[in-house]
Amino acid sequence: MIVVENLTKRYGEVLAIDQVSFNVEKGEILGFLGPNGAGKTTTMRILTGYMPATEGTATVAGYDVFEDSLEVRRRVGYLPETVPLYREMTVHDYLDFFATIRGVDARDKAIDRVLESCSIGDVRDRSIGKLSKGYRQRVGLAQALVHDPEVLVLDEPTIGLDPRQILGVRDLIRSLAGERTVILSTHILPEVSQLCQRVLIINHGRIVAEDSPERLTAGLQSGLVLRLQLAQAPEQAAVAMQQVAGVKSVDAVGNGQFEVTCEAGADARAALTTLAVQNDWGLQEMRSVSLTLEDIFLQLTTDEHQAEDGADGELLADEPSLDAEETQQ
Repeated sequence: MIVVENLTKRYGEVLAIDQVSFNVEKGEILGFLGPNGAGKTTTMRILTGYMPATEGTATVAGYDVFEDSLEVRRRVGYLPETVPLYREMTVHDYLDFFATIRGVDARDKAIDRVLESCSIGDVRDRSIGKLSKGYRQRVGLAQALVHDPEVLVLDEPTIGLDPRQILGVRDLIRSLAGERTVILSTHILPEVSQLCQRVLIINHGRIVAEDSPERLTAGLQSGLVLRLQLAQAPEQAAVAMQQVAGVKSVDAVGNGQFEVTCEAGADARAALTTLAVQNDWGLQEMRSVSLTLEDIFLQLTTDEHQAEDGADGELLADEPSLDAEETQQ
């Protein structure tokens, strides 16, 4: 459904994305992750026809985003992080306006559909400027869906929503799996684990990882990691555990807890249990610990070269200023 090959974007001398390549299958929900300034928003804007790339190619549903921009836009619904809303319009009129410019035939039916799916039917006749941030976010999502697109590109779709609204939007996105192709950018990492079949992580404008959350965890976690809780935790406990065959490292977490990392292919659980019983440490718990998506994200996007991006260590921005963007809109 989406094919990106060697996509590159420069802002003057700043290289925002560099030789980015990836595919998204029909009906797949792809999580697009990266730190601020990594190139996420730039990539999403290129895919939606908002801006051209400097080099490379990208196709959506078989149409080139540069040569067939109008065909691509007919098939894509886009929710930017800063939703372009006309605050003086009512919700219904706003959606009717977008349905009109999108060429939707049965506009009333389409509007009723997105009002219900985005749970904003109760504010359909209210001015957008008088709505809460959460409602405004859902109005933006409704405009992205009003023309029933094959592809959805969502940049921080749950930002500003309360917990109940977040669950509602997640359920809506989850229901789209199989029907629509979705690229989802978010800083809420558990959201990616819950919604996305595959994760793509970008850092410094380059793709640094691409796989399912489960496979990323398995690939980065070289050995079994165990968390032990001891009722009695003498100072020599960590030293003694370090001597067990197959143990790579032992870290005292505090309050009688220890994190033990085994060597690749080793399982020291039986030996550690015997050691704890023999020394009367009072083993209360032993459980395996898996890397979280947050752990993976930090491993892949944090390195000693980050400070080279600027004297203060901040990443270079991957897009023009927000003020400039809003002026263009």
